[in-house]
Amino acid sequence: MPATEEISERLIRDSIIRAVGDVFSTMLDRRPELQSSADVEAGRIGEDVAEAAASRTPQIVGTVGFLGEVDGLIYLYMDLDFARSLTAAMLGNEGLSEDSVNDAIGELTNMIVGVFKNGLCDAGYSCKLTIPSILRGRNFCVETIGGARRFVYGFHCQGHRVIADILMKNDQ
Repeated sequence: MPATEEISERLIRDSIIRAVGDVFSTMLDRRPELQSSADVEAGRIGEDVAEAAASRTPQIVGTVGFLGEVDGLIYLYMDLDFARSLTAAMLGNEGLSEDSVNDAIGELTNMIVGVFKNGLCDAGYSCKLTIPSILRGRNFCVETIGGARRFVYGFHCQGHRVIADILMKNDQ
């Protein structure tokens, strides 16, 4: 089915706001609020992402890709303490091993990207998800390759920051 709507910043913004809001509300009984957004020019990283990645505070980043009529990746950045809190909320304060945290954040990222992908599919861009992966560390940077558009959205939730870093490439 051909795309019926251009992939605009508004479609991307609305889809990620809905995805983060729906998943946090349903799975965690939390209400994140959008604090910032940017359509980042090639070669320039959003301030929120740069600050989170360069942080001395341990970070966890879940990532899931999507492939099809549009290809992309979504990185979901948060500090490790918040990730542990979210894992406890999902698992009922049980099983807070590092593997449990990785699994929970991978699954949250997978659900968020799934809802985001549905917004793209509703606009006529069919695509499928890749498997989730996790990145942990301090003071690191994820860089894009040429030709990708980057969108960065910062959310606040219970005194913590969650950043959705979206990289997309459309071959049309």
